Amino acid sequence: MDVDTRLVRAFLAVAKEGNLTRAAERLYVSQPALTKQIRRLETDLGVRLFSRSRTGMALTEAGQTLADSAQALLGLCDDILRKTKSAAASAARVLRVGFIASAANEATQDIIAEFGRLMPGWRVEMRQATWSEPTAGLAEGEVDVALLRAPFPDQESYHVEILLTEPRFVALPTTHPLATRTTIPFRGLWTEPFVAAPAETGDWRDYWLATSERDTPPVIGAVTDQPDAWLQAIANGYGVALAPESATRYYARPGITYRLVPDVSPSQVCVAWPKSTPTTPAQQAFIHSCHTTTPHPHP
Repeated sequence: MDVDTRLVRAFLAVAKEGNLTRAAERLYVSQPALTKQIRRLETDLGVRLFSRSRTGMALTEAGQTLADSAQALLGLCDDILRKTKSAAASAARVLRVGFIASAANEATQDIIAEFGRLMPGWRVEMRQATWSEPTAGLAEGEVDVALLRAPFPDQESYHVEILLTEPRFVALPTTHPLATRTTIPFRGLWTEPFVAAPAETGDWRDYWLATSERDTPPVIGAVTDQPDAWLQAIANGYGVALAPESATRYYARPGITYRLVPDVSPSQVCVAWPKSTPTTPAQQAFIHSCHTTTPHPHP
């Protein structure tokens, strides 16, 4: 029997959330489309996977059996595909590097140049990801290594080494009353609406909202998953947002002012790669290049 793995992933999302609406939001699909996927999987398997009620979706005995094993099955499929794609890239002498926002800031070009010196004949293929994919392709096996901002979802599944640390600023409309200050204490931002990453990004979203460093839940004014939309939402006055110091250089824009928030935890840039497969010589060379061309991280 052939079963589409996309249907299994949809099933697991509903099983975890226990609710079609929340699962659809997590998967970025409409609720009718998700309902259709679940019904198709039930038809393909010839079993009923959920008991539906006004309170949500409860797993049947057959559904629980599938849920207990499906994650391992998908993990095996993902691992096989990751190895296949990595082998193809290696044969072409290409190292696929995912990155978020400004990668390793000004050090990025030096990292690539040093990698080229260590691995003659190889080239780096940079792949930028939106904030809705904080692993920049590592989770899907689309890249071999990534320059990320820690923390990120499922971080314990990867080797992670911190490369540099920088203070966080707040980005706010230039017309905002707080924009006249040189620095802004974080407590002074607690009642402000924030422009946030999608809820599905979990720890990533929470970190950039600094939820663990405030006494009240954040107010969400807008949700975006890429820098341009983020900047526009701030300029429009929909909210403010925490950002690393490098954003003041890479994302300077008329109508937006950056101010230091000295009492919130700093941002860390890291290099990350999978634990599930042996580290290749190309990955090792890139990691070495990262450490030799970036400043030592601050405590």
